[in-house]
Amino acid sequence: MLSLTGGVLGLIIGAVLGLTGAGGGIFAVPALVFGLGMDIRQAAPVALLAVGAAATLGALQGLRQGVVRYKAAMMLAAAGAVTAPLGVQFAHWLSPRWLNLIFVAIMLVVAYRMFMSSRGSQTQDDLADEPARVCKISKDTGRFVWNVRTATTLGSIGIVSGLATGMLGVGGGFIIVPALAHFSELRMHSIVATSLMVIALLSAVTVFIAWSHGMTLTAPAWTFVLTALVGMSLGRVLARRIPSKMLQRVFSITCVAVAALMLMRNVG
Repeated sequence: MLSLTGGVLGLIIGAVLGLTGAGGGIFAVPALVFGLGMDIRQAAPVALLAVGAAATLGALQGLRQGVVRYKAAMMLAAAGAVTAPLGVQFAHWLSPRWLNLIFVAIMLVVAYRMFMSSRGSQTQDDLADEPARVCKISKDTGRFVWNVRTATTLGSIGIVSGLATGMLGVGGGFIIVPALAHFSELRMHSIVATSLMVIALLSAVTVFIAWSHGMTLTAPAWTFVLTALVGMSLGRVLARRIPSKMLQRVFSITCVAVAALMLMRNVG
């Protein structure tokens, strides 16, 4: 029964990641906590393994399509790899209660930002196409114009996402996607694909750290990981057919609902 539950949850989480490039990790941890009865410390590395594997599949698709900005992704991941071990250490220092509260706070912030974005008159593609203040894109090549400000900005985004990845097992996409949309001139489909590559790389680093600390996976957890790959493929197909505003609003409402459940569990 638990393996079936893990399979259904993995399918859903993979689909969310494929649709948004940002939401898989946010929902993966609560899914494991409520669906498979794990505490947040156990759930975080399993969630990362599932999200990282699914993100790898999505990133490979993006690389074939030529929309991944791989140099930027490697810089973001390298910066995140520096702080991910610190995040893992924070997760061991903090009690599960405090980790739950931090997770709830992040979910509510993500829900608010996503909902406000959906109310705008412009689409996310339009927002991503506006002139960037920092990270500019060459009109000739479609790639970043590299300078100190671009490198510093991308490095800073990577540092924050790495810390969140290590501490909460959330992948970092919820930081990377809005940050790249705000600071760069990348189109949204390129932002999502680049985010998936960063998530894949950061997840690999953090899962390796967790494995070295004795992480083990049960059969339901493996089922969760494997079906997330199937969900990712479905999500990437559906992403072309669902209006972005509708997707953003459903995502934000679901975030609030899951945050409320996490908070009630914490209080109880």
